[in-house]
Amino acid sequence: MNRLSTSELLNFIEQEIPRERILDSLANRYSYSFDASFGEYLPDIIVQATTKEEVSFLLKLANEHQFPVYPRGTATSLSGGSLAVHGGVMLDISQFEKKLIVDQENLLAIVSPSVITSEIHEAAESVGLFYPPDPSSSHVSTIGGNISENSSGPKGLKYGTTKEYVIGLEVVTPTGEIIRTGGKTVKNVTGYDLTRLIVGSEGTLGVITEAIIRLIPKPADRKTLLASFDSVINSGKAITNILASGILPSAMELMDNACIVAVENYMPSGLPTEAAAIIIIEVDGHKVAIQEEIDKCAEVCERFNATSVKVAKNEQEREQIWKSRRMVSPAITQLGPTKISEDATVPRSKIPEMMERLGEIREKHKLNLVVFGHAGDGNLHPNILTDIRNVEEMKRVEDAVSEIFEAAIELGGTLSGEHGIGLLKAPYMSLELGENGLLMMKKIKEAWDPKNILNPGKIFPEEGQKKVVLI
Repeated sequence: MNRLSTSELLNFIEQEIPRERILDSLANRYSYSFDASFGEYLPDIIVQATTKEEVSFLLKLANEHQFPVYPRGTATSLSGGSLAVHGGVMLDISQFEKKLIVDQENLLAIVSPSVITSEIHEAAESVGLFYPPDPSSSHVSTIGGNISENSSGPKGLKYGTTKEYVIGLEVVTPTGEIIRTGGKTVKNVTGYDLTRLIVGSEGTLGVITEAIIRLIPKPADRKTLLASFDSVINSGKAITNILASGILPSAMELMDNACIVAVENYMPSGLPTEAAAIIIIEVDGHKVAIQEEIDKCAEVCERFNATSVKVAKNEQEREQIWKSRRMVSPAITQLGPTKISEDATVPRSKIPEMMERLGEIREKHKLNLVVFGHAGDGNLHPNILTDIRNVEEMKRVEDAVSEIFEAAIELGGTLSGEHGIGLLKAPYMSLELGENGLLMMKKIKEAWDPKNILNPGKIFPEEGQKKVVLI
């Protein structure tokens, strides 16, 4: 590809975008060279777009002169989704003009991609409504990034992922056209569902410039319990049996012993450090119904040898339980300078078996592997705490990560429940989809983006790319 020089590219971009929103210093390039995953790739230029017209201009320019463009929100991606793996232009959407309109009558919100997800939660709840998707990064991640990655969180068990709530989009295609998909109606079966296609496409099929998202009435009440177990397998059996009993909690979270100890060392929360695992269960809905449901959850936990079961008596106790869960990620970072975060997902019935396989992988490779996650929907987060400077240990980490993915697929699961494929999991795509399934996805990408301009190097494995992109 005969690329423009940086100075030539700057001259073209300055025709439409103010110079103060075009960053090309080495310091700025380095600050945009990483996300929350791995790797460091320097973009040539950063463009802070604020309107759909600017995005359209940049993508048309990119097609004319064939340089890559990488959309980026606040870079909370755990799979390398916004890394500029081939240089080019980093398109910063976080500076986009903010719009957050709650349409209470139609139970929806109209938002720009730069709105922080927690701001949507707050705006909806202020009028008695509820936006269920709640990734752990919701206080820093943008809704545009959440939609691109089809993010979810603890409430995905009962309420589903982001794709269930996006009913309309304004998108700039890879070739620079501005299109609208879906709309404000809940029912819409006019032609192909392009909205669902774009949600979760990880910035490879378009740049989202506006979204219409569905809201629901806020549940009347909620109750939360914390149960501890002296066996990880028993905790998994309790989870599957609660679901089999006809109860659908709004959240079911799992923490193994290493997570428990890490949280207590980081910020004491009164968790039982002797427990092999704890599960946090929350039910919501009508006050009378949820009392019966939480009692039944406690009964199932006790049947599978829970060593203790505690139901929060008030909102303060409930918040304390959830605070301990939110502390897991910052707490385990104290266990090693490098944190490998994965999210292999298996069918709910396979949770006990997956936990057993993870234990075997931990012992086989002699690694500090901890497990937590949204166990109710099978979305486990095995995290390996290591040191990227230790080449020998990183080789064992690579082998372990491969085995985690393979175990998930063997058990009927998937490579990713919410982190996305990005750069890190691309080499494993054919393992889950098969060559023909992957080929169909490639054909869609080629049809939308014939010159491979938008976020190249993501989702699809590139020639010569090794199995695990860690070192």
